[in-house]
Amino acid sequence: MDENTLKIPSDVRAKALQTMNEESMENVARRRFSPEKIEIFNGSLTSLQTMNEYRFLKDTEAERMLPGIINNPVQQVITEPNPDENAKAKFSKPRHIGVVFSGGPAPGGHNVIAGLFDEMKRFNSASKMFGFIKGPEGLLENRYIEITPELVDTHRNMGGFNMIKTGRTKIDSGSKMELALTVCKGLNLDALVIIGGDDSNTNAAFLAQHFKSSGIKVIGIPKTIDGDIQVKTEEGKVLCATSFGFHSAARAFAQNIANLANDGSSDIKYWHVCKVMGRVASHLTLETALQTHVNIALIGEELADYVDQDRMVKSLGQGGQMDYNAYGMTLRHLSRVICDIIVRRAAFGKNYGLMIIPEGILEFINEIQVFITKLNKIIADYNRIHDLDFHRTFSTLNEKLDYLRRISQGMMDKGRFPIWNIRDDELFNQLPGFFREGLLVERDLHGNFQFSQVKTEKIIMDMVKEYLDVLREQGLYKVGILRDDYVSLMDDAGMDPDLFAPALFKNPQDKYVLVKPDIISLKTLKIALVHAGMLDDEEQIPAVLVNIFRKSQADFNIQTHFYGYDGRGTDPTYFDCCYAYNLGLTAFHLITGGATGQMAAIINLEKDFHQWQPAGIPIARLMHLEERKGRLELVMEKSLVDLESNAFKVFKAVREDWVAACACPDQFRNPGAIGFSKEMEEDRPLTLRLNALQSQE
Repeated sequence: MDENTLKIPSDVRAKALQTMNEESMENVARRRFSPEKIEIFNGSLTSLQTMNEYRFLKDTEAERMLPGIINNPVQQVITEPNPDENAKAKFSKPRHIGVVFSGGPAPGGHNVIAGLFDEMKRFNSASKMFGFIKGPEGLLENRYIEITPELVDTHRNMGGFNMIKTGRTKIDSGSKMELALTVCKGLNLDALVIIGGDDSNTNAAFLAQHFKSSGIKVIGIPKTIDGDIQVKTEEGKVLCATSFGFHSAARAFAQNIANLANDGSSDIKYWHVCKVMGRVASHLTLETALQTHVNIALIGEELADYVDQDRMVKSLGQGGQMDYNAYGMTLRHLSRVICDIIVRRAAFGKNYGLMIIPEGILEFINEIQVFITKLNKIIADYNRIHDLDFHRTFSTLNEKLDYLRRISQGMMDKGRFPIWNIRDDELFNQLPGFFREGLLVERDLHGNFQFSQVKTEKIIMDMVKEYLDVLREQGLYKVGILRDDYVSLMDDAGMDPDLFAPALFKNPQDKYVLVKPDIISLKTLKIALVHAGMLDDEEQIPAVLVNIFRKSQADFNIQTHFYGYDGRGTDPTYFDCCYAYNLGLTAFHLITGGATGQMAAIINLEKDFHQWQPAGIPIARLMHLEERKGRLELVMEKSLVDLESNAFKVFKAVREDWVAACACPDQFRNPGAIGFSKEMEEDRPLTLRLNALQSQE
């Protein structure tokens, strides 16, 4: 539309633009907010103390590939009690520090830079910081900006990684590492700080090894909203309870899901199915469920740990043979578990609800994991052998299926035990077309299956709908009717409710009454009334009874939602503002102490703030061999939900109450909006608070 069409006077237009562009008062307050600092950072000089009591297993491949940093100990930042003049001069010398964001954004990243920048300038105003643009790509291409006080102040306590952007370029070869080293030397860097997840910290370890002889230190920072960077020692001591960004994302998801609880409880006709990020672990699902008290929350690790005891007993009783299919939850069984809760809630008039599923739930379903593993290997082998891209060569689903079919027929794999056999082909082709196509989507840069591109919720809910249809035909899926409402309707129609109730309901005296299972249509309703002597063959069913029957009919309606990118970009919570800022401070003090190949961490993060202890954890000791792109690679290990943790045990103990399949109110919880005030917001994630209760026992 032409801007002159509206004929807005110039002075009004200027005022309108000013009004729309005004900074919100909340953002102004956010930028002015000063996160709490761990007490040790309020002093002057520090040193690093080796913590020999913390031990880790040593991976032999990590020892071979990272000999220069594999023997790093855990190092705690402590106050230097009596520094001499030489120590003071060395600590406070001017430094050049590079910083890079790597991987997806997470709330709090800007505060890591702010903490590092503030501390660097506090000890020497001549120190400089350089931010590499668009992540590792900027490091390799020598694209950077000098970070200034004005730039830092603009982004304090704000979400996103937009100060210097981020990217997923991998520094995964000797030539790339040498190029990164040349760039760092060109800027005369003393240290490089990599803010990222498990793969990014893996990169940090290899760069630390490559940079070691140059004297340039490399420090990693634990970042991911998935919460799957958690570190425990060999004895089980928690050194890093979670990554920064996890709490903020979980709270952002929880607020939105709580809004859906309000919506669902208002129009009482939808099941809201919420898929949340978490490809490998279900930490976000667990935290969000604890925040909102949803009716159903599926924890993938629990499904993988499931054993069908009935099936096990049956198999042992019949012939003494172990039925290995009893281990692990199947998709069919999972759909039955969900249906059971839906049916039980409907019986009390609650044909609606709220469900959370983790993005990577399929990875915990044994039958699906087998397909994913085999397909990953097939795709990786094709790319390696033919030096072509599988997905470019076979662009359509039929072309990919034809290639798999040829493998199953022995045309493409001459091994004694082909990776894809005829049975695989038969089972795979029984899956819905969209699901088969989803399992064959292009893998990500790390060779991982991209669960976010598969409509996981559709796969599961289609099976749920199918089984609910069966239960509806059997008369087992019905909506309970409040008996007082039934009585009122009958009284208004001039009919005796107590006289008709035994003919209509299987529980005529309960608070919520259920139409009998054999009454599944108006025809069967009439038969029941005639059989009870309430109606003659020639009579029409009274309108009020038709109305009551229709109220009992259950329609299953869903609304699906995906929560991921919105949580990555949200503003950080008070907890993440403080946590990330102190990680930045820790990184600086690790650098001054001469550390490299260490991940900055806060010990006792799950406890009260005054118990937090800054430390450095040896990244090389956290690494193991893992399949990537069809081959084993050395990577930092991800942490799954611990089914023995207090947080999960509490969730397991109370989730039946949250189902609320009774004549009681729902127990939905609204955590409120994200803030940055200690007085207005919880001081740490609920999973951490619950686990802290366990550690105090």
